[in-house]
Order: sequence, then structure tokens, then C-alpha cells
Amino acid sequence: MNLTGSIISILLSTFTGWVTTWIAIKMLFHPRKPFKILGITIQGIFPKNQRLIAEKLGQVVGKELLSFDEIEQKVTNPENLQKLRPDIEQHIDHFLRNKLKDVFPMLFMLIGEKTIVQLKEAFLVELETLFPVLMKSYMGKLEKDLDLEKIVTEKVANFSSEKLEDILNQITKKEFKFLEFIGAFFGLLIGLIEVAVTFFTR
Repeated sequence: MNLTGSIISILLSTFTGWVTTWIAIKMLFHPRKPFKILGITIQGIFPKNQRLIAEKLGQVVGKELLSFDEIEQKVTNPENLQKLRPDIEQHIDHFLRNKLKDVFPMLFMLIGEKTIVQLKEAFLVELETLFPVLMKSYMGKLEKDLDLEKIVTEKVANFSSEKLEDILNQITKKEFKFLEFIGAFFGLLIGLIEVAVTFFTR
């Protein structure tokens, strides 16, 4: 094999390695619609298995990533009430000072500043006790009414093939490019080995 033939062989091998990897990556998403060739159904891996992927993802999210017990612990944490306390206190203060005279005008005439402060403090203390109980009860009802696994499954299953491809490309674009490079590299390596074997066995 002469020099020109060796270079062409190496370049062809490199190109073959790259294009084979490129086709394999494209076949993850394409063809989107199944079609048959010689009785064999051809369809991209993700479009073909989208429903199964959606179900598995729904199971992972519903059972492992989003636990209602963990959400409940976060929601009923007393620190959350403390973060809301200024807004709640402002709302109670506004009610006692402004709305109370419309709802209970006679009662409003009988209370003064000291009573308003005492009532506001009593409401806040009661709320600190009531808040975790209410939120725990709400989370219990929410868990029964909200099927996270089903929601995630349906959402992913109803993604268009184009949207699913776009999402996965955004996540793995660099990795796909690296795989193409690896394919070309191994093609180059095989070409070099082939030329070397040809050269030393002449």
C-alpha cells in the first residue's frame, strides 16, 4: 500500500468511526414514527420506549425523589411559621384595628390598645399550636388526592418526541459530541493499525 492509499485508508476508517457513532446517537431519537423494512420495525429507542421511560421516571419521582413525609416535615417545621409571622401579625393587627369595628362595632368600642395587643398575642400563640396540626392534616389529604407518580408519568408520556429530544440534547449535548469524537478516534486507531499490519506483512 502506497502513502496515498494509506492516508485514504486512515481517513476512511476515521470517518467510518465518526459516522457510525453519529448514526447510533441519532437512532436514539429517530425515526420518530415506526416503519418496517423487510418485516423489521425500525423506530428510535426513546420514541419507542417513551411510555416505559415515563412510567419508570414516575416511579422514581413518586417514591424516591419526592416523599410526602419529607415534604410534610418541611411544611410543618416551626421555622416556616416564624418566617410567616410578620405577615400574619400584620394581618391580625389590621383586623383588630380596622375590620373588627365593622364586624363587631360594640365590642370594638369596649377594647383599647392594651386589649388589642393581648388579643393579637393570644392569636399568634394559638396559631403556633394550630399551624403544624392543620398542615399535617392538609398533607395527609393531599397525599390521597395527589398521585405524583401518575402525574409525572402522564406528563412525560405526553411530551412530543421533538420536546423529549430537545430536553435530552440540552442535558447530554457535550456527552454526545464526546462520543462522536471517541468514535472518530477509534476509527483512526483502527485505520493506523490496519496500515501498520499491511506495512509489516508485505
